[in-house]
Amino acid sequence: MANITAADIKALRDRTGAGMMDAKKALTEANGDIEAAVDALRAKGLATAQKKSSRTAAEGLVGLAVEGNKGVAVEVNSETDFVSKNEQFQDFVRKVTETALKTDAGDVDALKAASYPDGGTVAEKLTDSVATIGENQQIRRLKSVEVANGVVVPYMHNAAAANLGKIGVLVALESEADTDTLEALGKQIAMHIAAAFPLALNADSLDAELIERERAIAKEKAAESGKPEAVQDKMVDGAIAKFAKENALLSQLFVMDNKTPIADVVAKAGKDAGKPIVLKDYVRFQLGEGIEKEESDFAAEVAAAVKG
Repeated sequence: MANITAADIKALRDRTGAGMMDAKKALTEANGDIEAAVDALRAKGLATAQKKSSRTAAEGLVGLAVEGNKGVAVEVNSETDFVSKNEQFQDFVRKVTETALKTDAGDVDALKAASYPDGGTVAEKLTDSVATIGENQQIRRLKSVEVANGVVVPYMHNAAAANLGKIGVLVALESEADTDTLEALGKQIAMHIAAAFPLALNADSLDAELIERERAIAKEKAAESGKPEAVQDKMVDGAIAKFAKENALLSQLFVMDNKTPIADVVAKAGKDAGKPIVLKDYVRFQLGEGIEKEESDFAAEVAAAVKG
């Protein structure tokens, strides 16, 4: 049996991104032949990916890509935050996002079926990435925005790398105003969106089920007041109006001054530019939002891996 050293394992991990135990096992089975071990790990890619696919992936990165008057945001999840710092994973997310933009993929399934820049499909590259990095990864969602005339402005809050991070925002401004004016306005609005977390562009676009839940809560609170039914109805209507105002982007108060509605900020910018400006759409992707994370004992996991 070949004498497999820590240096050999490190070399294989550097080549493939595989986990320590996977690398050690592959080298053992290949009798120390690194090239054979690389091939073996790649050959096991699908099985490895399937085994890991049941693990919760709530970390990872949001990617943004903009070209001309169109932009797209894509969220790709991993199991741990460590992976988001992995250059291989970052490259994967960046290329997947660029592919979504270039192919005009409308949903995740279409994106997975698209051709990956380095060959094969996005789905095949995802499987390979899971196998080599050693963690479950999922392309969770994507959304595109586009304008006929104007700009799409990207903003990444606390970027981990260029156009990659945990909160990605796109702002679509329809206008014939000059690009510099639109870019500056778009960045300010994007920063507001990152901080204020609007739920929709305007009140009419708020999710109907969400409004009904808020209405039910408001009714319960109003009933507890003991006031006449007519008064309670007004209390409920007021609560819903307040909720819509605070959660619809155009009616939110601009975080820069906390007094001007975003709709007025846009209108003033258009007046100053001499050209009407319309905030047509936006995207705000926050990494892992809505995913229920599993609690785990990291130390126990490491100990189990060493014993294995």
